[in-house]
Amino acid sequence: MRSNQTPLPYVRTAASNNFNVLKSTTTCFLCSFAHITNFTIILALKTEILTIGDEILIGQIVDTNSAWIAQKLMSENIRVNKMISLADEREEMLEVIDQSFKRADIIIITGGLGPTKDDLTKAVLASYFNSGWRWDNQSIAIIEEFFALRNRTLKDINKKQAYLPDNCETILNYWGTAPGMLFRKNGKLLVSLPGVPYEMQQMMETYVIPIIKNAFTRTPLLTHHFITVNIPESILSEKLAFVEDVLPPHMKLAYLPNLNMVRLRLNCDVQNPMNDKNLFENFITQIRNKLGNAIVTESHHSLEAYIKEELESRKQSISFAESCTGGLIASRFTQLSGISAVFPGSVVSYSNTAKIDLLNVNAETIEKHGAVSENVTIEMAKGCKERFNTDYAIAVSGIAGPSGGSPEKPVGTVCISIASPTKISSQTFYFPGERSRIMERTFIAALDMLRNEIS
Repeated sequence: MRSNQTPLPYVRTAASNNFNVLKSTTTCFLCSFAHITNFTIILALKTEILTIGDEILIGQIVDTNSAWIAQKLMSENIRVNKMISLADEREEMLEVIDQSFKRADIIIITGGLGPTKDDLTKAVLASYFNSGWRWDNQSIAIIEEFFALRNRTLKDINKKQAYLPDNCETILNYWGTAPGMLFRKNGKLLVSLPGVPYEMQQMMETYVIPIIKNAFTRTPLLTHHFITVNIPESILSEKLAFVEDVLPPHMKLAYLPNLNMVRLRLNCDVQNPMNDKNLFENFITQIRNKLGNAIVTESHHSLEAYIKEELESRKQSISFAESCTGGLIASRFTQLSGISAVFPGSVVSYSNTAKIDLLNVNAETIEKHGAVSENVTIEMAKGCKERFNTDYAIAVSGIAGPSGGSPEKPVGTVCISIASPTKISSQTFYFPGERSRIMERTFIAALDMLRNEIS
């Protein structure tokens, strides 16, 4: 197989050269839940993530792998119970792996699979599982092709990455040189993957998720999400106390706050299908009625994904003129697949000259009212809407700090204007916090204003 082709989801076992295509299975019992609101299947398992590397513990790199894996597993309704970062120390690794195996059903390890002597994961796992060693011929072929395509000389130290414990199943790596490993013991799974984020992510999506879903019995879960804005978590808790006080033990309401936005997640581990369905939907109605317009969307998607979906459904478009956020809003939107259907472009007009030249802001308006003013953002929004010929345009200008504030316009002052098909709306905000938090609050406030305009 060529390296630029997408491999099929299979693993190769040490005992056989046959490849098994993984298939998801669903019992007939679960079919009866298909009509339930936001019904999902959740793997009722305990999962732990271990990251290996001194560079993580000394702060040389940030452990983004654990966060990505947890998000990916949760998107598949697989819960993570614990995350642990470990140094490259053999005895500590053996001890923690043993503890994880006693607690968890699934252990996912990243890191320590490189070709150098400080990469200990493979040797530690071979010791823990009492393994011998074998050469994995398919991995050797992949490594050889990897080096050949880059006109590099394959050395023995790189080839040795295909030398694997003889009782593991190989997780092929078409994106790098370190194959992954799958160990099965007492009905549990341990997966070891490279620490390079891109390689790990590809192997997780292509192989590991199907392996997990194929290996364990699935149980039904009802789940419903609410995204709210401009209501603090404490106020939400007070408003919804009447619901939480009567929730049965197998139902739970979780709060996930993020600045002036809170995501609510209502879960139900189904015990009695019909009774639980009716009770669950009754709680959804009560929450909806109590929070009213504070609910932006009832979806597990992000706020920007909700805006994208709404614009798509209306066949409308959006553009951005950003000053204090420096392209943050556009960046968050362009992370969404298919965003080009509603978003043609944006302008980062950080300086006054850029505002004048790119968005046709009147120099006299800036001179009279200052760059951070609703008068200026109104003209920015108009100019942006005209430049990109969009239905909506958002313009933001503010003082993100830590310097630049004044008694009249302190740090955290932000002006936001939205040009819609029929009018222009403006609002001035005063956001607390340091620079990145002010920018994030601006993003949320701008999208909430847009949501109100659209609706």
